[in-house]
Amino acid sequence: MTAQTKTYQLDTNLTLQTPSQTPLTIHTQTLTLTQQNDTLIESRLTFCVTPELYHQIDTQALFNLKPELRGTFTAGEFLPSPNIEITATLKPDLLPHLTPHLEDVPTYLKNLTQEQPDHPLLSTENWLALQVKQQETGYRTFWDYLSSSAMTADTIDSEKINDAIFNFFKDWTDANLSSIGTEAISQALEEVAKGFEEWVDTNLSSVTEETISPIIEEMVKAFEQLADASQIKDIQNDYSSPHIFDTVVKFFTKDDWPFTKLKGEPVLRMAFQGNNGNWTCYAKTRVEQSQFVFYSICPVKVPKPKRRAVGEFIARANYGMIIGNFELDFIDGEIRYKTSIDVEGSTLNFPMLKRLVYTNVTMMDEYLPGIKAVVEGKLSPEDAIALIESKTE
Repeated sequence: MTAQTKTYQLDTNLTLQTPSQTPLTIHTQTLTLTQQNDTLIESRLTFCVTPELYHQIDTQALFNLKPELRGTFTAGEFLPSPNIEITATLKPDLLPHLTPHLEDVPTYLKNLTQEQPDHPLLSTENWLALQVKQQETGYRTFWDYLSSSAMTADTIDSEKINDAIFNFFKDWTDANLSSIGTEAISQALEEVAKGFEEWVDTNLSSVTEETISPIIEEMVKAFEQLADASQIKDIQNDYSSPHIFDTVVKFFTKDDWPFTKLKGEPVLRMAFQGNNGNWTCYAKTRVEQSQFVFYSICPVKVPKPKRRAVGEFIARANYGMIIGNFELDFIDGEIRYKTSIDVEGSTLNFPMLKRLVYTNVTMMDEYLPGIKAVVEGKLSPEDAIALIESKTE
């Protein structure tokens, strides 16, 4: 049963629909179709997005990029440039939509965007991201470990699936299990189990529940073994004095913030959705100094010609700020809002963290429209601040 693969070079834009029915335009590079015994068994799409567009994909977990289903970055997090490449596979139950059009699938997809923009093939949720890369760094997802070769319409290779599950969790442990609580671990396991069942759902006519159940059980056992070895006690060993990072992890877990721990650092990465936009946040612990810092990273990068104007905007915004302040990096145009606290000689607690975190995201949300207005040249820094502060009085 030799598989045959055909790759189309695309180099064209394709507009997909997000769960909120918002258009998302990506630049496609290749489409790869794999057939076995004249049956389409996989369709992979590789496309590029700007770092700004990836921020939206990341924050909204589009293409099934849920934090708990991601592996570890290979060489650090993504930079403001260049573009980011994503490879995704179509959910198996939608492959029959492509079968009648195998002679020219690219043209079929292009026509769909014009004639049936709401077609399931054009939904971001029907594509499972496998790999996300930017030059030398990137990460794999659970779906990349669970390749289509492990399952066909006729059979399911439990050994291959068990290996894939174990390997994913082994890699996943390094970045996540050492920094989250039991509730988050259970959620991750539930998501993976649910996704696995969805993956094989189209084969249930030939793959019985009796076949799937032992594989799910093996998944649970493998996950629990890794969790037992890497629970929060490891955090306390690595960052023992005075358990500040442990307190931070417990706060965000209890407050239902999905997050990812940066490998080798006492730093959590998470997303926040405000009224005026969405952005990435970092919760950083400086253990030796007994300090905690929380950052909201503005989703808008300031182009070089606008940095002086935005610098004035930030100076005006910061005047009178009681908790926290805005910062602008004149080198790369990044804006962030920072709140921090030094707890040397005292104890960091949940009320302190809540005040710092929610003041932070509130300030970013309130001032974000003004930042955009100044960057786009619609308002002067003075007028933008006056408009914002008139609404908060």
